[in-house]
Amino acid sequence: MPFFDTLKTARADDWQAYTRHAFVEQLGAGTLPKAAFQTYLVQDYLFLIQFARAHALAVYKSTSLEDMRAAAAGVSAILDVEMDLHVRLCADWGLSRSDLEHSIEAPQTIAYTRFVLEAGQAGDILDLMVALSPCMLGYAEIGNYLLSQFGQADGTIAPDHPYAAWISEYSGQDYQDVAQATAATLEKHANELLTEARRPRLEKLFGQATRLEADFWQMGLVAD
Repeated sequence: MPFFDTLKTARADDWQAYTRHAFVEQLGAGTLPKAAFQTYLVQDYLFLIQFARAHALAVYKSTSLEDMRAAAAGVSAILDVEMDLHVRLCADWGLSRSDLEHSIEAPQTIAYTRFVLEAGQAGDILDLMVALSPCMLGYAEIGNYLLSQFGQADGTIAPDHPYAAWISEYSGQDYQDVAQATAATLEKHANELLTEARRPRLEKLFGQATRLEADFWQMGLVAD
């Protein structure tokens, strides 16, 4: 069984609570309140800033030039591509770049991003990848789930669905390819560094990161 699947199995309840959270279900059904989604969008922009730092930390923690280049490419993709795409998505929801840049990180954003950075700083590249995996791989799973549950017969989201752009982004082939590459990198590091003695601690790390992701969804619902 791939290492990531063993992590999900070990923390199945946490994974279910995250990937089938009420925020996710309401987003898929198109009933998520606008204010909840706007809160999420703002905090996700601030999350991306810290996410870029985590990838920069992955450069430092990498043990080969190949891994360093891959992590550096991740930093570039976030700073040079994904953040601009996020700004354009936010504009469709009435949020300007200024709104995003002058917003304050919510406690849930701080909790998860700093947890990831601390895990990476205290441990090695495997610790960091495990802490990041609920975000990178969870969003791919959620995107596919929402498309299967709320999509049309032709495998697309109806254009009048209020959250069509978000669902299409994370269920789309480009993001799915990124997730597959992330899973392969995680598997590579597990093959190199995982020992049975480390497994319980990594499973605990994964479970905590997954719960913090669920808290990130809950933040939007509470704000609404």
